[in-house]
Amino acid sequence: MGKFVITKRANGEFQFNLKAGNGQTILASEGYTTKPNCENGVESVRKNSQDEKKFEKNTSKNGKFYFNLKAGNGQIIGTSEMYESESSRDNGIASVKTNAADATVDDQTA
Repeated sequence: MGKFVITKRANGEFQFNLKAGNGQTILASEGYTTKPNCENGVESVRKNSQDEKKFEKNTSKNGKFYFNLKAGNGQIIGTSEMYESESSRDNGIASVKTNAADATVDDQTA
């Protein structure tokens, strides 16, 4: 089972990472100025990760593959790591879909 890990950056912003059952980070958030906003981001990932249309598949300038998960308003709520192949990226999307809905929350800022 996956989990959301909430941490605080050196600049004081909050962020979360969605980790798969094996501990690998499969989605990383932007920085949030407040913890409640970060927690709202977690809930937005839970909701939007179940809709295939919310995943934007991209290729970076160096030829690696990644994806963004977008909210209903089009804002990016999470970005994947870089993958060597399109199939690996697609497996990453499948992993987010599988893990996000019922992932636990590990708040490391408490």
